[in-house]
Amino acid sequence: MKIYAHPLLLAVAVFVLYPTSASAQFLRCKNDSVNVGDTRVAVLQRCGVPVSKDSFCKPTDPQTVQRNAAGTNVVVAIPCQNVDQWTYNPGYGQFMTTLQFEGEKVTAIKYGDRVK
Repeated sequence: MKIYAHPLLLAVAVFVLYPTSASAQFLRCKNDSVNVGDTRVAVLQRCGVPVSKDSFCKPTDPQTVQRNAAGTNVVVAIPCQNVDQWTYNPGYGQFMTTLQFEGEKVTAIKYGDRVK
């Protein structure tokens, strides 16, 4: 017994069942784009200098345990992690876009107001 699927039904099933990310955010720069995971160097090469830069200290787990060379556990207190935010103006009609960096990589992309 052969079972045939209608091509349209198959296409709809693939579209519905295919896992997609609800946060498919990116920043379009010239003929390229920046995505989460890109490095600062890549962002500068693709988009140039941002219109503004900001930074803040994100609270972290206040204590981590590490084993030192002698084999004993040492509690290391880290009050916060430095986070940098670069804001770009992609042009008229687009949304102001802020890239968030933790370390050397983009960890989040957030959209602001539409450029007028």
